[in-house]
Amino acid sequence: MNVQNQADCAGAILAGGRSRRMGGGLKALEPLGAQPMLGHVIDRLAPQVDTLWLSVETASEKWSPFGLQQLPDPLPGSRGPLGGLLAALERAAAQAYDWLLLAPCDAPFLPLDLAGRLRGHAETTAATIVTVSRQGQLHPVFSLWRRDELACLEDAVHGRRMAGFRAFLDSRPHAVLEWDEGDRDPFFNVNDRTALERAEARLAESRGTQS
Repeated sequence: MNVQNQADCAGAILAGGRSRRMGGGLKALEPLGAQPMLGHVIDRLAPQVDTLWLSVETASEKWSPFGLQQLPDPLPGSRGPLGGLLAALERAAAQAYDWLLLAPCDAPFLPLDLAGRLRGHAETTAATIVTVSRQGQLHPVFSLWRRDELACLEDAVHGRRMAGFRAFLDSRPHAVLEWDEGDRDPFFNVNDRTALERAEARLAESRGTQS
């Protein structure tokens, strides 16, 4: 694996969704290959950051086997991914991390150089928020956030009751990194059973190529 670790950068995996398209439950725990889907995300994201947290709606023993500190949503009930981001950015700021790398729990093929490339784009553009776009499609959950954004994020979640990324990004300056390499989508999301079957086939094909 060609993994680029970024100093002074924490990471968080968003796992607070209710997985309605998957039939409910915790889709991060769905088996994919030899381990739960979340395990693949951890394997690819953890080497890129100094520390890694799990953003959840509420803390649960179900997450304990993964060994990550759980960060519950800051408000009762699900406030969407923006609430999970707020919980993680608050923890990053409290522990003096300048940057937070964010990714969802259902992206088992996420790039091994996500942190490095987003950080490089942040330095080039002097942006405090960097998101990813591929083939014209924005993927705001794959993103890098500087702790300077904390006050605006707190106002959005607590004051304006925002829940989604796009509305918040529309209100804040940010940079977008166009990711146009390769035929296989590294930002592939496993949102339903059909996508899970496709991910299983892709994983099996990858392992067959490596053997």
